[in-house]
Amino acid sequence: MQRLAVIGGGAWGTAAAMTARRAGRNVVLWARDADVVAAVNRRHENPAYLPGVGLDPVIRATTDLADAARYAEAALLVVPAQHLRVVARRLRPHLSPGVPVLLCAKGVEQGSLALMTEVAAEELPEAPQAVLSGPTFAAEVARGLPTAVTVAATDPDLAARFAAALGTPSFRPYASDDPVGAEIGGAVKNVLAIACGIVVGRRLGDNARAALITRGLAEIVRLAVAKGGRAETLTGLSGLGDLTLTCTAMQSRNHSLGVALGEGRALADVLAGRRSVAEGVASAASVTALAAWLDIEMPIAAAVDAVLHRGGAIDDTVARLLARPFRRECG
Repeated sequence: MQRLAVIGGGAWGTAAAMTARRAGRNVVLWARDADVVAAVNRRHENPAYLPGVGLDPVIRATTDLADAARYAEAALLVVPAQHLRVVARRLRPHLSPGVPVLLCAKGVEQGSLALMTEVAAEELPEAPQAVLSGPTFAAEVARGLPTAVTVAATDPDLAARFAAALGTPSFRPYASDDPVGAEIGGAVKNVLAIACGIVVGRRLGDNARAALITRGLAEIVRLAVAKGGRAETLTGLSGLGDLTLTCTAMQSRNHSLGVALGEGRALADVLAGRRSVAEGVASAASVTALAAWLDIEMPIAAAVDAVLHRGGAIDDTVARLLARPFRRECG
């Protein structure tokens, strides 16, 4: 894995390219935005998504998927979750059979309710796949601040190879053989981060946020197990670690969106002022639908979906959550 194609020129894709370069890999970064490509190639920065972060001049950017994939020994797919299928389908003719992919998007596809591994299996059936998840703010990763992540694959050797390809003293991948658990943790924490942001914006207190994080983790575990993942995976970086980060920091796009909603701003107005994607907005509906299909109770995720997509008033939705019957804590 010396030559890597990073597919996606947003903040996280750019940070992933910097990480791979620090690990000594040759990197080509694909972005659909020609202005992003020009800035990376000429100014060695991505001011649209990572302002103020200098990039290694060796990183080359392109708008041509065939160019990015031509010599790749592995590909990192770092496009938003709801765009993964389209990009993977476009990438397929250019990716040599057997070239592995690392899925870095966090979400559940709308409509199909598919996990990212399921999307990749359909669109890139000849590509061995692994999942990267964990507590990662792109700006901190790009600057080389200490970060730890999970790299999960059903093939332990593949997880180890990706960990070796990307690992540095400041970027520490831990291998796992539970990709389903890892990606459920990454997808659902975005929804819960919106819920915690609403709590902050509504001034409901730190006790309420702690309760949401804890009971939200129970919802993540419930869904992961129903999809074939393992509960213990969610006590690690891709579960508790990622959940803690995104539910407690304004750097999180999902958390800050929730804060704005809690303060009374309309969702359309918040989204109109942003360029980067808050994955939890789309995933709230798909996670809730997936839970219903699997007959899993996820009241916090359902409450976020109600506020975002079903006209639910925040105060009424919170009141309904608080009126739920008392129960045993486990499960």
